[in-house]
Amino acid sequence: MSDLPMEPPPLLQDLPPCQRWAVKLEYDGTGLVGWQRQASGLSVQALLEEAATRMAGGRRVSSITAGRTDSGVHATGQVAHLDFPADMALLPYRVRDGLSYHLKPHAVAVLEAAPVGLDWSARFSATWRSYRYRILNRPSRPALAANHVWHLRSPLDIDLMQEGANHLIGSHDFTSFRAVACQARSPFRTLDILTVERHGDEVWIIAKARSFLHHQVRNMVGTLSLVGQKRWKPERIAQALEAKSRCAAGPTAPPEGLYLTGVGYEPDPFA
Repeated sequence: MSDLPMEPPPLLQDLPPCQRWAVKLEYDGTGLVGWQRQASGLSVQALLEEAATRMAGGRRVSSITAGRTDSGVHATGQVAHLDFPADMALLPYRVRDGLSYHLKPHAVAVLEAAPVGLDWSARFSATWRSYRYRILNRPSRPALAANHVWHLRSPLDIDLMQEGANHLIGSHDFTSFRAVACQARSPFRTLDILTVERHGDEVWIIAKARSFLHHQVRNMVGTLSLVGQKRWKPERIAQALEAKSRCAAGPTAPPEGLYLTGVGYEPDPFA
């Protein structure tokens, strides 16, 4: 038996308040009220926090997301962080698989998980966000992708759409392209990428920026659809932008065609 004194047990106050984990998610927004927890209806946030709380043995686990998606909007690369109790023994694959297990049968899954410092934020540490909007551009309505694309029957001219999109790239006052109820303090945003691509029967509109205003992507897509259908000339996009009025731009595209595809960090916690 050793004569050395035994190490005293760690005091509760010596433990960090929690351990923070970054998680990357994909989800089908069909039937959900969006990311944010609501008084009624299923939200991604509520489902994720309930799954994490089950992993923590009933102890409450809170989350913060990189960006709140609306009802019906999907994600292939959403990022959030979760604050688990400090005394839990966690490994990346166990966080990923455990959360995904407790998220069943809902169409929400965790793709990756990584430990991060308590000063890291899924929202405030993000350096960019990217979206893809899918338009099914054919005469026949969708059967398999009914809740995952916007169906437009009339042919879209993607060259004209790209010409119109070019007016939106850069730093601008996007008042004309944000929701009337948008709560952002400033309407100024810097749009780094806005491209229009055709993939068979689908037209994809891809947008990337540090941050977006509420409904900005869907309002840009709805307006560009008017250009693609030759109801607007491309230069009218610049006029709508300059007007700084929501009434000057086109309609809001429906949510089912929109996907949050990625969030960037430096360094990338998942690398």
